[in-house]
Amino acid sequence: MFDAALRRLIDPPLNRAGLFFHRQGISANTITVAGFFVGMGALPALALGRPDIALICILLNRLMDGLDGAIARQAGPTDIGGYLDIVLDFLFYGAVPFGFALMMPEFALSAAFLIFSFIGTGSSFLAYAIVAEKRKITTDIRGLKSFYYLGGLTEGGETIAFFILLCLLPQHFNILAWVFGSLCWITTVTRIWAATVAFGAES
Repeated sequence: MFDAALRRLIDPPLNRAGLFFHRQGISANTITVAGFFVGMGALPALALGRPDIALICILLNRLMDGLDGAIARQAGPTDIGGYLDIVLDFLFYGAVPFGFALMMPEFALSAAFLIFSFIGTGSSFLAYAIVAEKRKITTDIRGLKSFYYLGGLTEGGETIAFFILLCLLPQHFNILAWVFGSLCWITTVTRIWAATVAFGAES
């Protein structure tokens, strides 16, 4: 929901950093993969009961996720770059609630609901992008992307804010997961409705 507005704040410093790394010969894909492994450090950290360390991993992952896009804007986006970016992002998103389930067995049900909800937002997002590409529909409201980015109530910015809140208040994981998961389903339903309106004219 806030991603487009946030881009106006974070893009200028990221673009300067992206230019620096590009000049050093560091590729966007290198940062993407490195950021993924850094972010996945949150999984064992949470399993060991260290949400503070997990928080550091999450923040570094998101910083590197922004940086890889900035480098790609300098070098030019590639299909494999866009593919790796979205696949590794979704794997990372699923790892965080799984880590909380490993931390405390009583978190398992709400963690499962959260991952279930992420499948809804992820599949509705990617399926829309596939049809948008087929129809040559584009947008740059969230910056130059490898494929169409459909917004919603729970986008990347909201998800990261939610992860930060979970790490700061892990004792409230259950209620936070149920609330955010429900918001994800609102996003999924609105995306399905948007697709029906945009793509259903010929039905």
